[in-house]
Amino acid sequence: MRILLSNSSPEPIYEQIARQVRAQIISGDLQEGALLPSIRALAHDLQISVITTKRAYEELEKEGLIDTVGGKGTFVAAQNPEFLREKRMKLVEEKLGAAVAEARLLGVGPAELGEMLGLLYEEET
Repeated sequence: MRILLSNSSPEPIYEQIARQVRAQIISGDLQEGALLPSIRALAHDLQISVITTKRAYEELEKEGLIDTVGGKGTFVAAQNPEFLREKRMKLVEEKLGAAVAEARLLGVGPAELGEMLGLLYEEET
């Protein structure tokens, strides 16, 4: 599990952690049943407060993405494939939204943006 924190980000550190772990679970980089670092180990590795890592894990647990088993650790929870697909689709929509916002700033219209997307999509296959 790889987490990069930014002190200059307006996003709180616990949200940065939760967002990155969430993304790794949704993308499949962290598989179902994978053991996550303990709260203390993660806090030590990131050189942050244990309270901060605990809050990030609590957020992910509320979302049903991770499970904590007393005495054993914290694991990536079993995921419903349709739920994961829906989460991934939301991630795609967010990224496309950011691209549309950037395109608008540059004066790129929907037709040109669609053409760019088509070209990019073809390059990947």
